[in-house]
Amino acid sequence: MKISTGELTAMVQGTLEGSPDILLHTASKIEEAREGSICFFANPKYENYIYTTSASAILVSEEFKLKQPINAALIRVKDVYQTVATLLAAFENKTKLSSKIDPLSSVNSDTEIDSQVSIGAFSVIHKGVKIAKNVIIHSQVFIDEDVVIGEGSILLPGVRVHRNCVIGKNCFLNYNVVIGSEGFGFAPTEDGTYKKIAQIGNVILEDNVEIGANTCIDRGSMGSTIIGQGSKLDNLIQIAHNVQIGKNTVIAAQSGVAGSTKIGNNCQIGGQVGIVGHITIADGARIQAQSGIASNVPEPNSKLYGSPAIEYGNYLRSYAEFKKLADLVKEVRRIGKEIK
Repeated sequence: MKISTGELTAMVQGTLEGSPDILLHTASKIEEAREGSICFFANPKYENYIYTTSASAILVSEEFKLKQPINAALIRVKDVYQTVATLLAAFENKTKLSSKIDPLSSVNSDTEIDSQVSIGAFSVIHKGVKIAKNVIIHSQVFIDEDVVIGEGSILLPGVRVHRNCVIGKNCFLNYNVVIGSEGFGFAPTEDGTYKKIAQIGNVILEDNVEIGANTCIDRGSMGSTIIGQGSKLDNLIQIAHNVQIGKNTVIAAQSGVAGSTKIGNNCQIGGQVGIVGHITIADGARIQAQSGIASNVPEPNSKLYGSPAIEYGNYLRSYAEFKKLADLVKEVRRIGKEIK
């Protein structure tokens, strides 16, 4: 894609400082940018790069003030990160698949597949499956019986969707995602062994959900495991049976949620967070990376940190004191010797 600074400014509804005729052909990181590229500046720690970058144009906020002249054109926007999302989508070079079923795929005759669906080689579609228009199923995807896939969804290679699961509209499933795997359900017996509990439920992904590579979402033992509309899950996440995640909640990589827990709307959960089963987390919760949530979070918009997690500010203050503990022990021992 090639676009002039003037055209790009109009596209993002920004204000241009510099020539409108500079041609841009790619987007780059500010510290690695070269001529013909556009980069962005939003984090203050990268400010020095503005004055040394080879980029032809830089996206900045409306409030940013230069400390010295620069060679690049500036495009001022209201929200830099939102504009970057628009910009990268424009520069993204996606492979467009034609609406066809590859002859090397295996599609059961007892299915309902729209004519505007693409199915790649070595994918397997079982009976009873319903696939709406503009769905793209890449190579080596497995779709089990009676699965429903909504309009515009994309499944990358290696995705597995098991029986009776429902994928909403405009969902994106990255490489090797597993939807509807058997939940971790076992009943202890008198002789110390475990008897497997059948998992007869399903998984429902509501519209505009994105699931990262190698993430696994278990089917409900009874009923459904539900990922709410607009929620985004990173790579390598485990969601156990009957978990319910609300709308527009984001979870970072390597987190795990145990069975039957309910997470509210608009929560932000950092990487490597562990959440026990059968609890409820209120809307708007923000949980710092590597925290452990062991009980209900009833207060909306809570900020939590630690394991077991406590209120974010309390954790920071407590940790600041904890770092002084060794010195405090020495001081107590010194005072003890003086008293003796």
